[in-house]
Amino acid sequence: MKRILLVALWSLSCISASARDALAGKLDTLVQSASFLKTSEVGMVVYDLTDNRELYSYQADKLYRPASIEKVITAVTALSVLGKDYQFETRLAYSGEIKRGVLDGDLYVIGGFDPEFMEQDMKLLSGAVAEAGIKSVRGKLVGDVSMMDSIYWGTGWAWDDTPEPFQPYLSPLMLNRGCVSVTVTPAAKGDTGVVEVFPESDFYRIENRSVSHSPSAGQLSINRNWLENGNVIQVSGNVSSVRGRLINVFDPKSFFMETFRYRLSQEGIEVERDSIRYLQAPDSVQVIYICKRPIELVMRRALKKSDNLCAEAIFRHLGLKNGKTTSRLGFEESQCVVNRFMRQSIGFSPDDYKIVDGSGVSLYNYVSPQLILAYLNYAYRHPEFFGMFYDGLPVAGMDGTLSYRMGKGKTFRNVHAKTGTVTGVCSLAGYVTSGNGHKLSFVIINQNVLKARLARKFQDEVCRLLSETDL
Repeated sequence: MKRILLVALWSLSCISASARDALAGKLDTLVQSASFLKTSEVGMVVYDLTDNRELYSYQADKLYRPASIEKVITAVTALSVLGKDYQFETRLAYSGEIKRGVLDGDLYVIGGFDPEFMEQDMKLLSGAVAEAGIKSVRGKLVGDVSMMDSIYWGTGWAWDDTPEPFQPYLSPLMLNRGCVSVTVTPAAKGDTGVVEVFPESDFYRIENRSVSHSPSAGQLSINRNWLENGNVIQVSGNVSSVRGRLINVFDPKSFFMETFRYRLSQEGIEVERDSIRYLQAPDSVQVIYICKRPIELVMRRALKKSDNLCAEAIFRHLGLKNGKTTSRLGFEESQCVVNRFMRQSIGFSPDDYKIVDGSGVSLYNYVSPQLILAYLNYAYRHPEFFGMFYDGLPVAGMDGTLSYRMGKGKTFRNVHAKTGTVTGVCSLAGYVTSGNGHKLSFVIINQNVLKARLARKFQDEVCRLLSETDL
């Protein structure tokens, strides 16, 4: 009986090895037959988490720019270091005394780099001032942005990505993700189009030179005078239908505080227009309201939507765990925490890689597929937070940045993976279940590829092979 069992186990082992060899052969053929790889590079690795063994590797130790799959490193590090119950806080406080509705002192907003602070939160913030019984402020309206340094872009970011919303200016005080939504509606022929900007504020100025239903006016343009670091919303050209654009604003801390002052005035609370200052709040201030944001919401947007601001906010909060300082944080403090976690928990030397931001936008980032895989495998082996991480990843054919990819066959709703795309780079990293139920982790980084659609097609085919294989 024992001999029969051994023979059966041996046979299963041979079948499994044969299946692994067949998969490796198919992946090799795919790599060799992809014509776009003659002028570009790819590094990839596949791991069987069920059997705890590597299934395939191709140039997986080489260094590549990761693009947004670097958010995997940011997310896993944060869930381990900060914890899944961590919260982002924006605090409202005052100094002095409130007497008969008059604050004889200063009103403070203490920024905690909450990237999801939106219009409704601003209403609650201004409402909290009224609820505290303040009808007039004799002192200053103070924005505390001391959490981070004054460098409003990440190291190695491309300057000409502004005014696109995917690259906002960074600040501990952010409103509407540092962006405004501009909508232009046509009026009667020859008349100026109707321009609406949200959130409503007197921080920006609108310069409207659009013309309704007049093709001779040229193509409609919605922009900002970004080369001058200005906040003039410039609209020109022909508007024949409702059009819109989301653009970032320069100086988000001022956007936040000026809009806050504007909201207070609408609440009937008197604050001098020139009273805004930027100082660090003393420990003696009285906190009257705290806006709290769970890390799960921030991380979900960072992963599902590949939101760079959310990823950078998480990255900056890692710097608070460095132990040296809790103010004027630069990327170095966050980098130190990421490097320490990489060495102590992931088991890789940070000296062999370079990570300078949390989103993957920087031109200076360099990682390997093996490194990203190690983070995926680490997350899988930590059930205390794996569910939050896994649920945050885009799902093939369903949501996030994979909503229009792999929408049929065995990859549909099966592949949970983070995408990454910048000029010359297209990457994918995550998990897929094989044909016989094995959970697999994988990383694919295409480098020096100018047509991202070719890389995405290649990656989708890899996922198809993995999902259909019986191991």
